[in-house]
Amino acid sequence: MRIGVAGVGRIGTMHAANLASLGRIDEVVLFDPLPGRAEQAAAALGGAARAVEDLDALLTSSDGVLLATPTDTHPDMLRRALAAGVPTLCEKPIASDIDQMRALVKDVEASGVEVLVGFQRRFDPATVELHRRIRAGDVGTIYLVRAIGHDASPPDFGYLPASGGIFRDLLIHDLDAVPWLVGEPVVEVYAAGSVLVHDAFAQADDVDNAVVTLRFASGAHATLAGGRHNPLGYDHRIEVLGSKDSLTVGVDPRTPLTSLENDGPKVGPEAYPGFIERYHDAYLNEMAVFVDVVSGKVENPSPARESLTSLELALACDTSRRTGNPVRVTQSLEATR
Repeated sequence: MRIGVAGVGRIGTMHAANLASLGRIDEVVLFDPLPGRAEQAAAALGGAARAVEDLDALLTSSDGVLLATPTDTHPDMLRRALAAGVPTLCEKPIASDIDQMRALVKDVEASGVEVLVGFQRRFDPATVELHRRIRAGDVGTIYLVRAIGHDASPPDFGYLPASGGIFRDLLIHDLDAVPWLVGEPVVEVYAAGSVLVHDAFAQADDVDNAVVTLRFASGAHATLAGGRHNPLGYDHRIEVLGSKDSLTVGVDPRTPLTSLENDGPKVGPEAYPGFIERYHDAYLNEMAVFVDVVSGKVENPSPARESLTSLELALACDTSRRTGNPVRVTQSLEATR
């Protein structure tokens, strides 16, 4: 099997290396619009990879393709992959605005081609196990979900005006993962935020710390908190509290959190510096699952329509933050799986 990777920046190079490590891939095919970049990345992978000159060559050479190029290139590249009938894993978001994404989701579904969206938490082994246990009834009735996501260091300030804001850039992962875990429609969103890290966020009409409350159709709630700076390291956790059990993911010896209890965990020297380290196993599993989807062995765990749902929730969060009011939303049960 040959898997193509379009875009070999930091994320694309990581994906290519993970694909090459699987042992099930005959060849990783690389393309990047920057001259010489794909050739350099292929050389670093040795005989496991080769470079091609353009997207057409990538599509004709690959059984499946991964799009890790800038967001504004995703719609055109994805439609070309659909026309070629090539299963695709596209980094989030598949489009930069809601109308564009709605049109693209319709095209994806009409094509019959499998398209996975790269929300890595759906591939994280512990989070997948949490999803399984919830579906198996081990948690019972869900009372509350708590999610925390904090970057170790703020993003480059020059990136902020094009980032889409904290809800579309940082918390979008929780707005995807939490409804997926709960498996119910979200009916109301409330969000608030502050600028506490640096005034550059205010200048970009954004905030650097935010909290979100989601209310689900059953009456269960989720609280999401995210921030752009945690000096101890990258921190992401999800807790699910129910009538039968309380479970968590993201708590291990590298979690940047100090307990003041005598026998509680303390921050160690190997706290996660960023999301790539925190989700190393998730990214490896993402490639393995993508190969299985291409092979027809498993169902698509991250379809395009569900990425549309998370963007709609992010936009509702932004509206709530700006107005100070809760926002009613409408989701179908199918959209949350």
